[in-house]
Amino acid sequence: MPVRDIVRLGDPLLRTPCAPVGDPTHPGVAATVRDLADTLAHARATTGYGRAIAAPQIGVQRRIIFLNVDGATPWPLVDPRVVARADEMVTVWDGCLSFLSVFCQVPRHAWVRVAYHDLAGGTREITASGDLSELLQHEIDHLDGILTVDRMTDVRTLVTREEFERRYRAVSPYAGSGRG
Repeated sequence: MPVRDIVRLGDPLLRTPCAPVGDPTHPGVAATVRDLADTLAHARATTGYGRAIAAPQIGVQRRIIFLNVDGATPWPLVDPRVVARADEMVTVWDGCLSFLSVFCQVPRHAWVRVAYHDLAGGTREITASGDLSELLQHEIDHLDGILTVDRMTDVRTLVTREEFERRYRAVSPYAGSGRG
């Protein structure tokens, strides 16, 4: 499938809550997942960032997210929803492929339990903490029309990509492999 253009900050599609998929086995879902996978791989190769992407970021207003945290393990989630969360909050650096020129600090739950469907229609659940918890919360926010900048702890944490890389990347979820 083709690499799709990533919807950019300011486009009303990013602020529109997505409709449920309903049938995760519908061929259109698999096609969307292929487009998400190709677009994420391209973003990662060209920008050095990209651990996940949500369907509205390619203009598809359905509740689908695609994660590929390590660059080798694809993980599509259909109709994901947070079913439990920690009361404890952590503050993390966050960025977004839809506005990769800036980063900011956001509060996230220390852990979340997410229920979702796989592409075969099976019901799955995962409890995630750390970087995976933060990432799942970020992507599910996209499905609800919520952006990282909406959750910013303080406007003074807003930094350019260059400044983030110089000062904060090493202590962020984007450290390690050099990929975000």
